Amino acid sequence: MGNSLQSRLSPEFHIPYGSQQAGLENSTGTSFGPVTMPSLKYQKGEMVMGRWPGSNLYYEVKVLGYSTRSQLYTVIYKDGTELELKEQDIRNAAGFQLRSRSRSRSRSPSRRRSRSRSPARTMRRSSSRTAAAVAAAAITESAPSSRKETKLKDKIEVTLSPLQQTKAAENNSNNKHEAKEENNTASKVTESESKAEPEPEKLQSRYNLRQRKDDSKQVEAKPEQLDKKDTKLTAAPVSLSSPLDFGGKIGAFFWLLFLPAWVLFVILQVNLADPSLVNFPPPLPPLETFWDAQAFGFVILWVLFQALLYILPVGKLSDGMPLRSGERLKYRTNGFFAIVVSSLSVAAAMFQGVDLTYIHSRFLQLAVASFVVSVLLSVYLYARSRCTSPEQLALGGNSGNVVYDFFKGHELNPRIRNFDLKFFCEMRPGLIGWCLINFAMALAEMKQQGLDVPSYSMILVNLFQLLYVVDGLWNEEAILSTMDFIHDGFGFMLAFGDLVWVPFTYTLQAYYLVSHPNPLSTPALAAIVILKLVGFYIFRKSNSEKNSFRRNPSDPKLSHLKTIPTATGKSLLVSGWWGVVRHPNYLGDLIMALAWSLPCGFSHLLPWYYMIYFIILLVHRDSRDMSECRRKYGSAWDEYCRTVRYRIIPRVY
Repeated sequence: MGNSLQSRLSPEFHIPYGSQQAGLENSTGTSFGPVTMPSLKYQKGEMVMGRWPGSNLYYEVKVLGYSTRSQLYTVIYKDGTELELKEQDIRNAAGFQLRSRSRSRSRSPSRRRSRSRSPARTMRRSSSRTAAAVAAAAITESAPSSRKETKLKDKIEVTLSPLQQTKAAENNSNNKHEAKEENNTASKVTESESKAEPEPEKLQSRYNLRQRKDDSKQVEAKPEQLDKKDTKLTAAPVSLSSPLDFGGKIGAFFWLLFLPAWVLFVILQVNLADPSLVNFPPPLPPLETFWDAQAFGFVILWVLFQALLYILPVGKLSDGMPLRSGERLKYRTNGFFAIVVSSLSVAAAMFQGVDLTYIHSRFLQLAVASFVVSVLLSVYLYARSRCTSPEQLALGGNSGNVVYDFFKGHELNPRIRNFDLKFFCEMRPGLIGWCLINFAMALAEMKQQGLDVPSYSMILVNLFQLLYVVDGLWNEEAILSTMDFIHDGFGFMLAFGDLVWVPFTYTLQAYYLVSHPNPLSTPALAAIVILKLVGFYIFRKSNSEKNSFRRNPSDPKLSHLKTIPTATGKSLLVSGWWGVVRHPNYLGDLIMALAWSLPCGFSHLLPWYYMIYFIILLVHRDSRDMSECRRKYGSAWDEYCRTVRYRIIPRVY
């Protein structure tokens, strides 16, 4: 379950750690103090000429934004490569003039190839020797002529971290894209050593090869030394948002209404004696039956109980992925402990005479109570986000539109002291509640059908989904590297998904079997179990491979993996499970979803809703990933797609 908890919510809800492309992010970040700036010289969307780092070549680029923290312009080259440049490395396109060959004969591109990669080619670094050669070439080639020695202060000083950067590259020494680099570095080093280098203290940063926004830093540059008198100027406003998802502002309003309505529909429909879709719409019960104070109190008590287990000093303190500021948040990953204690508490309650079939008889009221809690939480989250500093806002939920930001989540990691609200809701009340509801449905089936033990179908559904949840809680740390925690804010989408969508729609198969039993033969039982195990194996192995590579790419166990390096500093896996299809974890998830639905038989379409929904969800998610990765990785992503042709199902899709 690990990675796809998230893939199971809302139009996009929940693709926890199975959602992202297997990218490498292993550099440490550096945060510079805020420096105010005057009005920007280059505006967002303006076409200018940008210098390619390490050379004297300028290319046409588009300005994407400006960071007041690092004082760098984010630009995009025609091939899709995005870099951050200093203002002095940018020229107005209208007044830009190429040097004549007579003035810079020795630097002419027609006579000698630039020592730096052009933006039309993928950035590739295969070893520590390559990294050192690039740094030397960048310093030497940008050295001014003797009659321009007064401009030495514009030179770059690159700080390399070979112990962190080169190990990852050395582990990928069998990468088919690396061989060409070795022969070129020796000549670069020789040439650079023959030239006198300026004194280090006179060098200053001209550009920055940092990854953009939430990406970690691969090559770090020292900040430009500014006089204190220059820091008193006022900074211009900078856009800190990303393209809108889910249909934009109108789409957000639609999902706010549709998602609660859909949950209400499936609950009412499955309660019918004949849940066939020909009986749509199901009759609405009296309004007073929707609310039950006792059910609301039960939901509040359950959430508080899970919060208590979360704050106990039990379990590992795990580091999250680096934020845009370079900070890593700490998370208490004790989810497995929480589900064990919850199970023991439920057993104790049953021993004291508590009737858990109450959950089946008050299912609608419990769902409504959970919806009210999710709305109240979402209002609180949005209200507190209005007072949050800009660097703590989510890029995906900072559109300026109240409805969209309320739905998507305005603040990235809302916390009350060390209590992380997003992490808690993502992994605790709804997820463990899912298992509790399934167990209650098994008891309700025994009571309603007069059985001594649950049916084989009910046992399979309970065990399959319990395995999925326990696996996710055992590998809880892996969710910290998913899009939910790196990119998406915490708003109505995730709050509703965690507290309502997961526990009250993923239990639909168990709810259906209470009133619509489906006997299974021994061969069918064996076939479904094998199918589930195959899907779980693919799901777990692919996610473990990706998460291990992201956490520690220098691990000797991963040295056989091949990658494609990108200009952002990340690498894309093109071997192992991730060389078969682009999303092998999605494939495992789909196989498991099929195994969840088969025990319900083929009499009605409703218990197959999850399978249908999940196919639509993953296809949409794959399309979203394609657009985002092509924008982010440029030509490297196109090369990746040529290498790994199939998206989810080999030779099919």
